[in-house]
Amino acid sequence: MHIHQEIDTRGLNCPLPILKAKKALATMGSGQLLKVLATDGGSLRDFQAFAKQTGNELVEQQTVGDEYIHVLRRR
Repeated sequence: MHIHQEIDTRGLNCPLPILKAKKALATMGSGQLLKVLATDGGSLRDFQAFAKQTGNELVEQQTVGDEYIHVLRRR
């Protein structure tokens, strides 16, 4: 999987990870992948809802220790 952009939102709480992801996606081309690193446990459901609302595809979510990794494909 080729990640086109990665943002680090570790230490930030809702809604900041979503807002930063939205801003990053706005600069990307259709089909490109954005990786978001987060520590907010609520980000799992937040990114699921964000993907449904915006039409961007949530390709992958992982929990690694106390960190959450979200991969979104720009619509």
